[in-house]
Amino acid sequence: MADVNVTSLVDVMLVLLIVFMITAPMMQGGVDVELPRAEARPLSPKEGMVVTVNRDGRIFVDQTPVSYNDFRVTFRSLVATRKPSGVYLQADNRVPYGQVVRVLAIIRGAGVQNVGLVAQEEEAS
Repeated sequence: MADVNVTSLVDVMLVLLIVFMITAPMMQGGVDVELPRAEARPLSPKEGMVVTVNRDGRIFVDQTPVSYNDFRVTFRSLVATRKPSGVYLQADNRVPYGQVVRVLAIIRGAGVQNVGLVAQEEEAS
């Protein structure tokens, strides 16, 4: 009776594992925004939600796109179910200030007390 040789299968699986291990960190990029610069140390969101406004004015909640018209209702329901410790707002540097303030007002209106504005660390001159 013939035996099944699994050596080549193990080799292929090992190569696939290595490929996935190398490419997985690249997949966690998130939404592409150009953050403003500020004199502050970088923050890393741990237990909070991340709200992003990209250069086109599109809103994302933890990388999920949400229309501006639905943002208020969607965000309130997410806050009610997830009860985040805080929210990090990152807006592209090219987004008008008024739009960022409107998004911030919706976040505060949902009952979130801890809101952090995300910026890039300013380069020393």
